[in-house]
Amino acid sequence: MADPAPDPDHRHSRLAIEVLGTGPRLVLLHGFTQTGRSWVPIAGDLARDHEVVLVDAPGHGGSSEVRADLVEGAAMMADAGGRGGYVGYSMGARFALHVALARPDVVEGLVLLGATPGIEDDAEREQRRAQDEARAVALERDGIDAFLSGWLAQPLFAGLPVDAAGLEDRRRNTVTGLASSLRMAGTGNQVPRWDELDSLRMPVLVLAGSEDQKFAAIGQRMADGIGANATFATVPGAGHAAHLEQPRAFLRLLQAWLVSGRRQGR
Repeated sequence: MADPAPDPDHRHSRLAIEVLGTGPRLVLLHGFTQTGRSWVPIAGDLARDHEVVLVDAPGHGGSSEVRADLVEGAAMMADAGGRGGYVGYSMGARFALHVALARPDVVEGLVLLGATPGIEDDAEREQRRAQDEARAVALERDGIDAFLSGWLAQPLFAGLPVDAAGLEDRRRNTVTGLASSLRMAGTGNQVPRWDELDSLRMPVLVLAGSEDQKFAAIGQRMADGIGANATFATVPGAGHAAHLEQPRAFLRLLQAWLVSGRRQGR
């Protein structure tokens, strides 16, 4: 991956990216503790007929020194990815949603896997913010390996095979980078965007694992809130990390949606 230029205040806006293939552009945004390389098994297939841009999110991978919240990070991602389709997973889906809301001119199509527009209840959101802070403190105290063991042991990832978790890639991240991501871009600090969903005009595909009941319910509600330009589907036999747990099923849904869009001229 291309590394961003050094910056003494550690707040530079260049994100590390890697580009594969040629054709219509797809910008892939990863989840928390991953890097752009987590998409490589899927990106290789997509790169047969697309230009695929893998972005390291603020605080991750080659962008470990970048400090940004969801709004700032989305602006950086729009600059790094350029005009194309945006595909985001979990944290990456929250970033992708922010890109689409702030910069609809660069988002030709939007795919959100395991996404949320934010926690609406103030008390619940504050509880999550405190949880994110406690996780950041534990990370700084215990180090990367212990933190990743605890993170991947969550029920959310119960269906994720060990060989698909990309642990070595996750270990490329730094304590300070992940801690900053938790504090600045965690769900606890996310301003709810539910009321803005109906402003999205580009085609949207909202996905969730069929076993991920919480995010399937959120996903269906999101698609309803967006309107007729949104499609909701579940990835069969998958939990939260559906693209890693059932990559072929995820690709079938994504590619069918992309082909349908080409036929309709979007």
